[in-house]
Amino acid sequence: MNKQLLLAATLIAAVIPANAAFAEDHEVRMLNRGADGEMMVFEPAYLEVEPGDTVTFLATDPSHNAEIIAGMLPEGAEPFRGRINQEITVTLTEDGVYGVKCLPHYGLGMVALIKVGDGEAPNLEDAAAVRHPGRATQRMAALFDRLEAGDAAAGPAETGAR
Repeated sequence: MNKQLLLAATLIAAVIPANAAFAEDHEVRMLNRGADGEMMVFEPAYLEVEPGDTVTFLATDPSHNAEIIAGMLPEGAEPFRGRINQEITVTLTEDGVYGVKCLPHYGLGMVALIKVGDGEAPNLEDAAAVRHPGRATQRMAALFDRLEAGDAAAGPAETGAR
């Protein structure tokens, strides 16, 4: 019996990719008001994750979604677009920066930035050149400042991993 269990465990370990076994799930809440009093926010708005990690956008408050900002997606990465009032979980596989917006509140500054992988993001220059409407311009600039500073821990509720 012990030989069968050992064989089964060995086969399972061989089938599961190594990075999947260590992948983390990070939670981002979609909020009308953040812990710092700011309106229409993702919390945390900035994450640094590893390839293969997942990010779950939680529909904490109504009328929000999470979707990729055009031009802010690494080459080879799959774009995503969540539905209003629905949780969405995405697996981020490609190194680079991913810009995320809530479509109804994009102009109000509801944006997030996710850096995947270590080192320089291959799409950093292109992503930083994307123009944003209204308040999203200032908020995204602040997120890029955090990326450049390597400041994943700043701001309210930045833990994000479960």
